[in-house]
Amino acid sequence: MKRSAFYVSMCYVLWGLLPIYWKLMSDLDPVYILCSRIVWALIFCFIILCLKKEVYVIKNILKDTRLFIHLAVCGIFLTINWGSYIWAVNTGHVLDASLAYFINPIISILLGFIIYREKLNVLQWIAVATAFMGILIPVIREASIPYIALIIGGSFSLYSAFKKKIDISSEASNFTETLAVVPFALIGILLFEYKGMGAIGNLRGLNYVLLPLSGVVTSVPLLFFASGIKNISMSLSGILMYINPTLQFLVGVILYNESLALSDIMTFVFVWFALILFIISNKKDRLK
Repeated sequence: MKRSAFYVSMCYVLWGLLPIYWKLMSDLDPVYILCSRIVWALIFCFIILCLKKEVYVIKNILKDTRLFIHLAVCGIFLTINWGSYIWAVNTGHVLDASLAYFINPIISILLGFIIYREKLNVLQWIAVATAFMGILIPVIREASIPYIALIIGGSFSLYSAFKKKIDISSEASNFTETLAVVPFALIGILLFEYKGMGAIGNLRGLNYVLLPLSGVVTSVPLLFFASGIKNISMSLSGILMYINPTLQFLVGVILYNESLALSDIMTFVFVWFALILFIISNKKDRLK
């Protein structure tokens, strides 16, 4: 249990610092970055499988139609999450991406309750309600739905819920997820290069290394996540997730000087208060 929690925590730390990496490629179209990320993540996972001599696992997965479809659905949710996140970061919405992952644990908690029948106590329900009120603030004050945050947070929550029941190695799982969407990624890369909007002619020198390294920075956190998520509750995963958006929030405010509107500040305050309530409730449960 402790090791699984550590793996998931490391995943969230790396994700929290990821905006810095994607900003380095802001000259490229976010869709092109997404396509490259998928391809290089596939290659990186395949190398790991070869080193571990577990390529045969992929053959077994491909023979199991139901499992492959399950992993393909995970791949779709993951692609939506990656694409919307890269777009948010490279268009000056790091704080929206941060809010997404503050919202995500609340969605994960609810999915844990709905799908896996994980029980919530009264204080935890209050925490969920408080976070929901925070999300409603920009809707009420500015008639603006935080759609970026909801897409990023919701897609990853669904990915987590589907991933939890997959009992195969993290490398094989992540390889198959990217394999399911890599044909579309390859087509995307070819189209961008044909139109002169890809890496060729737009990147210089060492910046070309950033694209293949995207496979590493993508896969390593996912391997941590896949190794840990199977043996911890959705609720604990939800709490640990706050490591990620806290780091993203600091990156957006300190490094990229993104401004906070009053409604944004109020939303973050409500969500942070919900986190405090949830942490307190879990401590009380452990003392019983």
